[in-house]
Amino acid sequence: MSKAAELAALIGSQSAQGNRNLIINGAMQVAQRGTSGTSTADIYTVDRFAIGHGSPVNAMTFEQSTDAPNNFKNSIKVTAGTGASASTTGYALLRQAIEGQNIAHIGFGTSAAKAIILSFYVKSSLTGTFGVSMRNQAGTRAYGGTYAISSANTWEYVTVAFPADTGGTWPTDTGIGFHMQWDLGAGSNYDIAAGSWTDGTNMFGVEGTVKLTETTNATWQITGVQLEVGEQATPFEHRSYGDELRRCQRYYEAYTDDNSQYIAQGAYTASTTAFYQLPYLVEKRANPTVTTGAGSTYILTRPGTSNAGGGTMTSGNVTTKNCYIQSASNPSSHTTGQGTTLGIFNSGVLSIDAEL
Repeated sequence: MSKAAELAALIGSQSAQGNRNLIINGAMQVAQRGTSGTSTADIYTVDRFAIGHGSPVNAMTFEQSTDAPNNFKNSIKVTAGTGASASTTGYALLRQAIEGQNIAHIGFGTSAAKAIILSFYVKSSLTGTFGVSMRNQAGTRAYGGTYAISSANTWEYVTVAFPADTGGTWPTDTGIGFHMQWDLGAGSNYDIAAGSWTDGTNMFGVEGTVKLTETTNATWQITGVQLEVGEQATPFEHRSYGDELRRCQRYYEAYTDDNSQYIAQGAYTASTTAFYQLPYLVEKRANPTVTTGAGSTYILTRPGTSNAGGGTMTSGNVTTKNCYIQSASNPSSHTTGQGTTLGIFNSGVLSIDAEL
């Protein structure tokens, strides 16, 4: 086969793979919950990425930053609080949980298991060897990998290989297949040695690596995250914002004044009570939790009027595709059977959460 034919075959093979990146929102574009915050035990940053810490590690701040390498728009930037050793039981990590249905082709836990490789761009005020790991949902099987940051405050491209694993249990349903985890400050109880599959519990740190949270105000940034089958990383798979948003909305979507003023149609069942049927923008992986934000402002409209509401908002008949919203204790003088529209304005938030 000629060189030209070999190249054409390679390109065709990669194109046929289509959506090869198992990571969702790897370019950190989508941030439905907001663009900044402070870590808790577990809180989402940009969509699909969660950050967490536990004492004696101090809280970190995070943001969707516009500081990014060439050909990228955004990154996650993490800033450590007051430096503190994690000791044995403290921890700090960034993670993405990957749905089991999306990893069936990898074959982990079987004789047909395939190797996978992680690649990303990283920048930190610290240099040295850092840890990243993957573990199954049961927390009984994990692999610790490392990557090097050689120049402070400089974007660098790194790869971490994960060999095929024929052991362990790796679910392939709508729950969590596995976690990808970046060690920002794991204590010794959570650390494992790098370079081999390990059986144990609560494994997400890597021994002998830099712990960001030990240094006051240290910074760490990441973008261009890609996880794919194979032993050689390929260029980052840029997807459209709309495509990435819909992938994120399988797990979480939010209605606010910013993106959706009027969201549902309904009817009054009494002078102060109305029901609204709410179809989701994207079908969820499982029945979600539907939440109305504290201090929210809702507008209930009917022909000829517009009433600022709020009262009590509850949900019911929640499925993967839709639910109903009941509004009670709203302005009176409505007529049973009268049509109405539910809107969200000002500080209003209604979230549909089916996160892993």
